[in-house]
Amino acid sequence: MSWTDGPLLGFDTETTGVDVDSDRIVTAALVRRDATGTHVRTWLIDPGVEIPEAAAAIHGVSTAHAREHGVPPREALDEIAALIVDAMRAGVPVVAYNAAFDLCLLDAELRRHRLPTIPDRLGSAAFPVIDPLVLDRAEDRFRPGKRKLVNLCEHYSVVESGSLHSADVDVVATLDVLERILGAFPHLADEDLDSLHRYQVTAHRAWAEGFNAWRAERGLEGPGAIGYWPAREPVGTLW
Repeated sequence: MSWTDGPLLGFDTETTGVDVDSDRIVTAALVRRDATGTHVRTWLIDPGVEIPEAAAAIHGVSTAHAREHGVPPREALDEIAALIVDAMRAGVPVVAYNAAFDLCLLDAELRRHRLPTIPDRLGSAAFPVIDPLVLDRAEDRFRPGKRKLVNLCEHYSVVESGSLHSADVDVVATLDVLERILGAFPHLADEDLDSLHRYQVTAHRAWAEGFNAWRAERGLEGPGAIGYWPAREPVGTLW
C-alpha cells in the first residue's frame, strides 16, 4: 500500500505579509483527504495587528473584518498545531505548497504566543511533509515560466471551484496538483515517506543554491533563497 492511497492532510495560510518571522496568520485551512472524501476545516484569526491593504487585497480579509469575526490567535494556533502534530504522529503526510513558508510562519506564531512549536511537540523535525512546489521543480526543472500555485494549476489542468488565495481553496488545489504530479511522475508514488522527505530536502537545497548562483551572476541584491526545507526554528525574540 502506497502513501498515495491516503490519508493526506493539506495545510495553507493567508497572512499579513511574507516575512515568516514577523508577519501573522489571518486565515488557515486544514483539509483531510481520505477514502471518505475531502474534509475542510478553516480558521479566521484576529492577528492583533493591522492587516496591510496589499495583503487584504490578495486574501480579502480586512483588519476590521478580522477584528469583528476572527478568533484570538492563541487558541486557533494551538488547535492548528495540535491537528498537524496528530497527523504527523500517525504517519499522515502534511501537504503544503511552499511548505517552508507556512510551517516556519506557524512555528514563529506559536513561539510569539508562548506555545510549543511543531518540533517541540513532536520531539523532532516536522515529518512527513510533501511539497508539490519542491517536487515540480525537481522533476520538471527545465520547464520555463513561473511556479506559483496558479501556474501549476494551469500546467497540470487543475480547475478549482473558488478563487485562489483563499486558504481552503488553495489547499484543495494543492492536493489536486499533487495528484497530477504523481500521475506525471509515477516513480514518486513508489518512494516511502522517509525517502521522499529526504529527496525533497536535497532537491530544495539544490534549487536554492542554483537560484542564488543565478542571482549572483546577475548582480541582484537581496537575501535570495533559503536552503532549509521544510522548516527551521524561528529566529530572534518574537514577543
